[in-house]
Amino acid sequence: MPDSRRTNWRTDEPLNRRRLLQLGALTGLGSGLQRLFEAQAFGNSGGRKARIKSCILIFYFGGPSHIDTFDMKPHAPAEVRGEFKPIATSVPGLAVCEHLPHTARVMHKVALVRSLNHNMRLHDAACVQTLTGRVPARGDGENFVPPDEATLFPSLGASMTYLRRDEHLTVVNAALPYVFRNVVPTPCQTGGFLGSAYNPFQINGDPETLGYQSESLKLPAELTIERVAARTELLRQVDAGAGLAPGAASLRLREHYQKAFDLLGSEAVRRALDIEREDSRTRDRYGRVTGMNGAAGGTNGAENGFARNLRGQNLLLARRLVEAGVPFVNVYDFRQQGQNWDAHSKNFTQHKEHLLPMCDQPLAALIEDLDERGLLDTTLVVALGEFGRTPKINKDAGRDHWPDCYTSVLAGGGVRGGYVYGASDKLGAYPAFDPVSPGDLAATIFAAFGIDPAAEIHDTFGRPFRVAEGQPIGNLFGDGLV
Repeated sequence: MPDSRRTNWRTDEPLNRRRLLQLGALTGLGSGLQRLFEAQAFGNSGGRKARIKSCILIFYFGGPSHIDTFDMKPHAPAEVRGEFKPIATSVPGLAVCEHLPHTARVMHKVALVRSLNHNMRLHDAACVQTLTGRVPARGDGENFVPPDEATLFPSLGASMTYLRRDEHLTVVNAALPYVFRNVVPTPCQTGGFLGSAYNPFQINGDPETLGYQSESLKLPAELTIERVAARTELLRQVDAGAGLAPGAASLRLREHYQKAFDLLGSEAVRRALDIEREDSRTRDRYGRVTGMNGAAGGTNGAENGFARNLRGQNLLLARRLVEAGVPFVNVYDFRQQGQNWDAHSKNFTQHKEHLLPMCDQPLAALIEDLDERGLLDTTLVVALGEFGRTPKINKDAGRDHWPDCYTSVLAGGGVRGGYVYGASDKLGAYPAFDPVSPGDLAATIFAAFGIDPAAEIHDTFGRPFRVAEGQPIGNLFGDGLV
């Protein structure tokens, strides 16, 4: 049985402070510039050993059923165990759902945390807690309305960008395929109280063409790449003509402009987004779905009853971004091909026909592809939803929201393959032992990057906060987290 523990810009117009802000707006960089004039440097790695260079966080919005995927209960009553059967995996004694055959093949490279839990029962609040590692300040009510972004905790990737802001990386945190929303854009996807300078590099995916683009890489008509490439003179004029005294604020503004112009001229990022460069067999490997079940769009590559899908191509793009040197990649699996994971009715039909095939094949392909390219050891893959589903099946053959116990999948980055940490009780309702919070998972991710969870991030008023409130799950890794 498996262990179950534990850019020069020439212009005839003088460059003053007002003009700088106008120029920033032209290139999509205007938001948050005011705060950048007063920005100060903070942060501390804590001297930990970095195990990974990148993290791919796959977020299944809506909440997959843990009982019908990675924590099956075949001996529970019928109203709990459901319709699906467990199948053997590459790890003796470790079973998963019959509709996850590809993932079953790579379970020796996968670790499961079966004891995740929190108290947020609605999507928005649960997403906040999952993707920031913090309990939402407004709690979990029917009238949950996101406050101003500047009052929110940052996403994990935004905190990573803040802590690594002095490393001259073109992109630290990317998010795709688009901003996800419930009724309004779901909070927890941005820089929050760190400021908009720490928002992710947002990538949009087209489900019809299976292509990708980012507004951040679009130049004004009058601005060419060549003008972007000669950025040094602009930065010199910032200091000489904007009336800014030398110091930390001036330096920080220069650095943010430098990063912005680096991005506009970044060939590596543009190449990564050009997924057509990828071999067609590799693209097929990530998402050819038989019978086109649930494929509302995404028919690129369709032939002989098969179709590529956006879900799979998103993970392929994530791998390409890792290869391009992006440390943190968020993949938001949200209402694509007509479905999300919120299966209040017809849970088994939705999982079998729409959801699991478009999750299973791409996830396994990502793990294998990273491994074959020598990237798996330095890339941590984390896949989860904001909660699980109720143990008991409801009258509509569905399962409802259940944050009391659910499962996260991890692979790469030195995690112990075939390992299970924590456990649910016999009905999959509550942790039986070793409960894990979203804060613990956040701390684990930061620790794997070599960042002490106690390292500080600061809001725009300079108030300090730990980067993560939880404790790292050292047992997930072969030699722990030191």
